Amino acid sequence: MQEYERKQLLERVEREGATVGATIPETITVQGEPIELREFVFEIKRRDTVPPGERDRVEQAKSNLRRERLQRKQRLEEEDISRETGEDIVEAIVGIDRALNALENLGTTDLEAETRANEAADKKRWMSFLKKALGRDDSGSHGRSKL
Repeated sequence: MQEYERKQLLERVEREGATVGATIPETITVQGEPIELREFVFEIKRRDTVPPGERDRVEQAKSNLRRERLQRKQRLEEEDISRETGEDIVEAIVGIDRALNALENLGTTDLEAETRANEAADKKRWMSFLKKALGRDDSGSHGRSKL
């Protein structure tokens, strides 16, 4: 593989939207052991909350996936491989990233409510800033201070 091809593949791995439209691999080999990754992620995501006994299993899986991602990325960076092998590694890394994103987002169940709360807090901070900037105090006086 040419050096510019390697750089293109590495760029694809690090691209922010790389996981958009990507699928979680059916099976992946982590530390020499095949794991039914898609089934595991869907099994965990089906539940509303992760039971305490499963949290350790999920955290261990995330740790193993991060380690595997790093090893594959290092292989892509350092080893003398073909373009085809490089493409396969990139697809695997993006699939790992997709699985990690799914597992990282287990706690957020109501994104719309969270977004509304964040927007309300932003508006409150903005109004507070404007009141201070315009010289209005909290008691409701509408006079401006002289600048």
